[in-house]
Order: sequence, then C-alpha cells, then structure tokens
Amino acid sequence: MTDKTTRLGRLTLPIERGIDAEVRALVERLGADAVRNSDGTELPEWVDRAFAKVYSTYFPARGDEEWANQSEDERIHQYLSSNAHTAPESGPLSIDVMEGWFQAQFRPDTQCDTSRWWQVIDRTSGEVVDPSQWSVEDVPAKPIVDPIPIVGDLPKNAGSAVVTIHSPEPFHVYTVSFFAVQVWDSTQMYNYLTNDWALEEGRVKERPFDVAFPRTWEHVKDALAIWLKANPQVDVVRFTTFFYHFTLAFDSRGRERYVDWFGYSASVSIPAMEEFEKEYGYALTPEDFVDGGWYNCPFRTPTPVFKDWIDFTSKRVAEKAGELVRKVHEEGREAMMFLGDNWIGMEPYGPYFPSIKMDAVVGSVGSAATCRMISDIPGVRYTEGRFLPYFFPDVFREGGDPLGEANESWRTARRAIVRSPLDRMGYGGYLSLALKFPEFIDRVEEILAEFRSLHEATGGEKPACAPVRVAVLNAWGKLRTWQTHMVAHALWYKQIHTYLGVIEALAGLPFDVRFMSFDEVIEGGMEALEDVDVVINAGAANTSFSGGQVWEDLRLQDTLRRFVARGGGFIGVGQPTASVGTQGNADRGGICRGSVFALSDVLGVDQEISWSLSKDHYEEPVSEHFITADLDGDYIFGEDPGDVVVTDSATHVLVMDRGSVRASAHDFCAGRGVYLAGLTWSTANSRLLHRAIMWAAHAEDQWESVLSSSNPDVEVAWYPESALAFVYNDADAPRSSEISGQGGQILVELAAGQGRWVDWEKGQLL
Repeated sequence: MTDKTTRLGRLTLPIERGIDAEVRALVERLGADAVRNSDGTELPEWVDRAFAKVYSTYFPARGDEEWANQSEDERIHQYLSSNAHTAPESGPLSIDVMEGWFQAQFRPDTQCDTSRWWQVIDRTSGEVVDPSQWSVEDVPAKPIVDPIPIVGDLPKNAGSAVVTIHSPEPFHVYTVSFFAVQVWDSTQMYNYLTNDWALEEGRVKERPFDVAFPRTWEHVKDALAIWLKANPQVDVVRFTTFFYHFTLAFDSRGRERYVDWFGYSASVSIPAMEEFEKEYGYALTPEDFVDGGWYNCPFRTPTPVFKDWIDFTSKRVAEKAGELVRKVHEEGREAMMFLGDNWIGMEPYGPYFPSIKMDAVVGSVGSAATCRMISDIPGVRYTEGRFLPYFFPDVFREGGDPLGEANESWRTARRAIVRSPLDRMGYGGYLSLALKFPEFIDRVEEILAEFRSLHEATGGEKPACAPVRVAVLNAWGKLRTWQTHMVAHALWYKQIHTYLGVIEALAGLPFDVRFMSFDEVIEGGMEALEDVDVVINAGAANTSFSGGQVWEDLRLQDTLRRFVARGGGFIGVGQPTASVGTQGNADRGGICRGSVFALSDVLGVDQEISWSLSKDHYEEPVSEHFITADLDGDYIFGEDPGDVVVTDSATHVLVMDRGSVRASAHDFCAGRGVYLAGLTWSTANSRLLHRAIMWAAHAEDQWESVLSSSNPDVEVAWYPESALAFVYNDADAPRSSEISGQGGQILVELAAGQGRWVDWEKGQLL
C-alpha cells in the first residue's frame, strides 16, 4: 500500500473480483485504507497483499445451507396473525392462516403443539377461544397470485394451514395467532427483489437457523472457528449482524407487508420461550407477540411483558455474541457489528452491549439521526458510517441519480458528523456499478476531503455545545437513543415526519442531548432531572413517545411541574402529555381533569377535541419574539395535530393557522413552556427549535456563545481550543451568512452544499 493511502485513510470501499486494475486505481486515488466484500460479492485472492485492512462479511445464522439441510427443525420462527374474519350467522368458520402472507418466506409450524403455541382469539369480545373449540389442518401451498419471476419457485415444503372454529359467535371477528417457520432469510429476499439475483446462476435461497437450539449453537461456534482459520487475510470480521432479523414480512405478492426495524417478532422459539418462563416466572402467549396485529410496534407504549422479552433476548444474544467475539479476538482479528439486518437483541444503548467487547460498529447513514445513532454508541473503539447511495442497480442505472443522492446524503449526515464525528466512512454494494459514473466518483473524492478535515483540522477536538442540556422524554428512554419515531431505517412516513424532524434537528444542533424514559422520572423524581435544563416531549396522542396514559401517574405530572416551576424549560410538540383521564374519588366515577394535555398549565395551550366548543378563546399572536426572531415564517409544522387553543391569557402565540395555535411560548412560575404543533425537518424548523430551546432555558443572552449564523441554511461549529470555526451550507443552492460571536464577525459566501474552515482569530476563510 502506498504512503498516500496510509496517510489519508478513514475510508472503506467495497471491492469485487474481475476488476482488479480499476480497484487498485480507485483505492490509490481515494486513499482507502480498508476494503470489504458485500452480500453477494467475493474478495479478490490478492486482497491481503494490497491493503492495510480487509473486512469480510460474516453471517452467523444463515448462509450455511449444508447445516440448514441438517437442522430442519431448528429454523428461525416468527409469530404472525391471520387476516381477521367475521363468523357467519351459523356454522363453522374456517381461516387460511397464510392468506396475505408470502409462502416463499413462511410456512405455518403445525408440528409443534398447536394447542399451546397457537391461539384463536375472538377480537370482538377479547376472549381467547379454548383449543378444544378449533382444529388445524395442513393444506398445500397455493400458486402466487401475481407471480414474481425474479423470486422463482416456492420452496418444496411450502404450505399453509386452515384453522376451523367449530361454533363461533355469529358475526364476531376472529383471528389466528400462529407459529410460523421462516424458510427464506429476509435480507436475502430483499436483495433478490432489488438486485435480480434470481437471474444469477447458482444463487441459493438461504434459510436462517436459530442459535436458541443447543445443537445449532455449537455448530455456529465451530463454523466460525473453521472460517477464521480458512481466511487469514481477513483483519476485521464484519458480523451482519448476529442472530435475529428485525421484523420484515412480505405479502402474497412479494411486497413488504410489515416492517419494523425495532421489531422482535423473529426472535421467538420454543426453547427461548420455555427458558423465559423459568427465568421470569410466567408463560408467554402468542398474543404477547401478535399484540392484536400491531406486533409491539415501537409507537405502542411497550407492555411490561414486551420489555421483559427485549431484556431477555438482549441478555442471551449478548452472551452468545460475546462468545463469538472472543473467538475472533483469540485469532488476533477485530470484530465489527453492522447495525442492521439481524441486529435484534444487539441494543447498542442497552445494558448488555458493553459486555460483548465489540471493537467497532458500522451502520447505514440515512439521516443525521441515524448518523448520531451510530457515532454516539458507547464502549467501542471506533464507529463507521455506510454512506448512501449503496452501489445497487436501483440507483446506478440509466435514469438514476447517484450524484444527487450522494449530495443529499452528505448534506444530511454532515450536520451530525460535525457534532459527533464518525471515525470512518465507507460505501457498500457493487463497485463495478459505481465506476460507470465518473462524476459520482469525483464527488466522493470531495466528500472524503471534507470528512477527513473534520478530524485533521482540529486534532480530534469536538465543537463546543451551548450551555443548555436537553432531555428527550418518552417511553423508551436511553435504550433507543437517536432511534425515536422511526419505522424502517430512515424512511419517510407521512405520520412521523412531524416528530422525526425534532430528532433530526437535534442531531445537528449544539446541545448535549440525552434520552430519558417516563419510568426514570416517575421513579427518580427531581433527581432524575438534576442535570437537565430543557425537557422535550414530542409525539402523537396515545403513542409511546407522547406517553398517553402514563400521564395519569401524578408522580410524573408533579415532577415535571416542579422542574419547570423552579426554572426549567418544557417543550411540547404535537400532542404532548395528551391523555383524557380522570382522577380523584373512584366512587364518584372519577373527577375529570378538564384538559387533554396533562401539562396544559405549563404550556399555556390545550387540545380541542370538540368537548369545549362552547368556550370562546381569544388568541392574539405577538408580532416579535426571540423564538421567531430571524425566521421568515417558512417553517412547516407537518401533519395537523388538530385544533390547539390557549388556556392562559399570558400565553404568547407565535404562529396561528386557521384559528389554531401552531407555536406558542408561556411563562410558568420561574420556568418556561413552549408549544410547537410539529417540526418537519427543514433548516428553518431546526432554527426554530434551536431558538425555542435557548428561550426555554432562559439562555437568550448565550445565543452567540458558540457562534451564530444569520442564515438558517448555514450552520456553524465553534472549536475554542483551536480557535477555528467550520461553516457549512445545508442548502442545494449558494448561500451567504453573517457569522457572529466570540467578539468577531465575518461574512461567508458558500456554494451549494459547501463547507469552509475559518481562522476565527484572523477572521479569515481557510
């Protein structure tokens, strides 16, 4: 490897066989110090003689079809719910449980004790139907309704099952919660669908196996030891990931039917459930996983049972992952985890992760929030971001826009990288595709130079934070740091962008941010908020993020009121603290609180749900306020949370829309409350939140303490030890801005997406 490559570094490139000269030239040009294969590619034989560090993907629980053939009864399982069916006026009701599910991915497990591990539920009455009242019959697989050529034939053992309820209640709605065998790995399915793998001769549909079975676990350990001996060229074993895939289930036409990046549905097995019962003292039921068809979606407030299952799964996954990592270390290699695919149980912010002794974590960077999710992980030696676009044919094709996606990916992620730098960056996919787009390679070279400068210019110094500490309050707390309001990794959903914008903005703002659970506040009281200046509660009503019924706990209400009354700040977004509950004398049926927002007194506003239409409200927007001082009204609040009205004449209404409050500020004793109807990500909205936090913390006079930019599209990071500032344009068009603070001021002109360094003492652009 050349001196140039060694000197530059911090880059991992995907390489493949058959393009040796091109690989060598690109590695030299970009200064890559590590290379890797991808799912579906192989490393050239000469790789160990050419590069400082070689990564190789490793799949502990799939990819070994010889073992899959020998362990038919030790597959990954998942609980699924049948479609809901209404019983006829008379006679039995028969339900084909696989209706709507993909028979290339799942088949019902009818070999288990279905009376114990299946469940029929009358959803109308909420009653579980006694197993004596229903029966199960195996039926052959049905042809795929809309055949998908790239998927090919169904597995030989594909099939379904029909459950017959002998005497159902007429017109009641029934579902069957059934134990399903996963016969095709979820990620490999995705790659087949995305990359036309079915057209490649020799491709095998891989079947995942479950380490919960002792025999399979012993094989997995032995297989890793053999692989390490057979691959001495590999320096970094990149586990992709470990044992259990996030919930990803396809419909009968091969489309995604249910996807939950945080779902634990595919971590279920009979041995695990039996072990759980021994450890926790109670038995699990299918409904604990099916959850009425919501499958414990992260927007649902987690039940005590589901939290126990997460803890149980994380503990046993960490123990087994730790054993594999030790084997890697014993062979003198590094162990890296890909934060994706089979990552369930590998909670990077959970209590068991440090015990694994992982060297590094790499993950896909799809936003500033996902970037911080990776870069802030504690207990690893380094972190690496896999930047978009992946070198896949869905983007690198005629009509695709890899250059545009690269620019968007960098602008989005850079905000987070500035605040909490990733140690390394890289790409994934097929390098042969990327090489067909020279303008894309040119842009990657520019991005790399800027990325490296964030490390080299300051000698590793992080930019200064404003003197305000922020806590994001929800049901998940620290466990899901930077992971709130996501469904699938960094994908856009209409219902969540209103709230995900809060997290996206925070990921690039100059604040010390932590994530705190309701339980922490309830149990810890004021001590839990000792090191916090501003609390943010953001989310739709009755979700795990706003809290729902948890706000009926008076300890939570009392602690937050006390916190604000003593000078703290509280920012509510969307439907914060929303819970229509009762309190007081149960014999009188409960006393109505008289508000939807439990902390309406702190916020100075409340939700109108048509219960108070007889009341008149007189909202009078103020013309000027610190929170909206340098904004032109181009903020977008996102999905309408409904009508919000003032409850206190002292409330400062900042923005009104169609008679409803969209932003407001309110003094509460010695503290302050701020309400925002939503916060779709935009630079203007990020500035709005930035100012709201500073105002809520009584820190208006500290606005320029870490430098400020007059243009919300241009952000600035201040490095006091080296007296440097980094200014960067988040827009895809040129921008200018006055940068002020620390006794100085400078006008900067930046091209689209450009970043520049400033010697602040000299007032010069570098």
